[in-house]
Amino acid sequence: MTHRERFRRLMHYQSVDRGIHWDFGYLTEAMDRWVSEGLPAEVGGGDGDRMGRISSYFGKDPTHWVPCHQGLHPGFPHEVIEVRERTVVCRDYEGNIVEEIQEGEHTIPHVIENGLKTRDDWKRYKEMLDPADPVRSQWDYVALAETLNKSDLPVSIGCGSFMGWIRNWVGAANLGYMLYDDPDLVSEMVNTLADLFCATLEPALKHIEVDLAWGWEDICFNNGPLVGPNLWRSIVADPMRRVMRLLRRHGVDVILTDCDGNVQALAPLWLELGLNGMFPCEVAGGSDPVLLRSQLGRDALLFGGVNKRCLDSREDALAELKRLAPLVEDGGFIPFVDHRVPGYVSYDVYRYYEREKLAMLGFSQSEVDAIPALSGQAAGMASCYRSGA
Repeated sequence: MTHRERFRRLMHYQSVDRGIHWDFGYLTEAMDRWVSEGLPAEVGGGDGDRMGRISSYFGKDPTHWVPCHQGLHPGFPHEVIEVRERTVVCRDYEGNIVEEIQEGEHTIPHVIENGLKTRDDWKRYKEMLDPADPVRSQWDYVALAETLNKSDLPVSIGCGSFMGWIRNWVGAANLGYMLYDDPDLVSEMVNTLADLFCATLEPALKHIEVDLAWGWEDICFNNGPLVGPNLWRSIVADPMRRVMRLLRRHGVDVILTDCDGNVQALAPLWLELGLNGMFPCEVAGGSDPVLLRSQLGRDALLFGGVNKRCLDSREDALAELKRLAPLVEDGGFIPFVDHRVPGYVSYDVYRYYEREKLAMLGFSQSEVDAIPALSGQAAGMASCYRSGA
């Protein structure tokens, strides 16, 4: 079975020879620690795409991505405003003034001031979302289709963001006020984004067979969303539905969004609008995949869902995998860590977790031995997942 056949069948609850082996990546602290604990330095150290090298070393299943420019262009020029003892204050690509840590544990930058505060500010952002910008049409999709449509790998494309990007530009608190003080402005922003997504997606979808559309929101905390279902329905639903219908009209019926936190309040509405994939199913944030499957049934496709907090020991990692094994059996689920692997996870525990996950997914010993990071490492509990031991 090819990677593409396997993905298509798994996403439609059909039988597969084995599950799909993906990940979400690794924090810098984890990569640094693993190099000190035995990960080859040429894989996990140095500069460049460290995460990509580690993913390859652990044998992650490959995919293709269709190029599609859907964000701000040209964006705001990077501007250093102040250099402090441990941090740098600068203006970022999205127009926000942020404070970034220079050394030590890397975190999301602290936003000091958001770039989009008024209708006049929005005019500048809107200019950077012009669908007619030549950067949006730089690819020859007919030529790409000749390769991608024959590929054995699943093909993915980005499908943007309906509220997450706006939250980035405006700020979480300011978005809450704006939704009530000037809902027409927020509606204009969402419709502008939807226009851009439709304009950039359609030229690619006319020629390329896409298996997965991948969006981004990150608008939920552990107790629910920043934008509730009623506001989402009144402001976001129609433009979002336009994009979902375009995707489905071109045969894309696996459509997910990346949203940390608790998505329970929004997920039923997303399903109604045509978005059916939940990622990364952050357990501690309230989006346990077991709970989501019980609430949403097989209409929801689930990605991620392995509680990163359970990777503190071999025993806890194994217990977490056994907890998720019934979902793997059911289908429509690709299990991997529910965000980037943090620095408290040792290299030993991560290798153990990866090997046991592959056993749960049905990998053979020869398939595991072909993975450089796991070669010769036998699963001690390979038979327990289906037996319920």
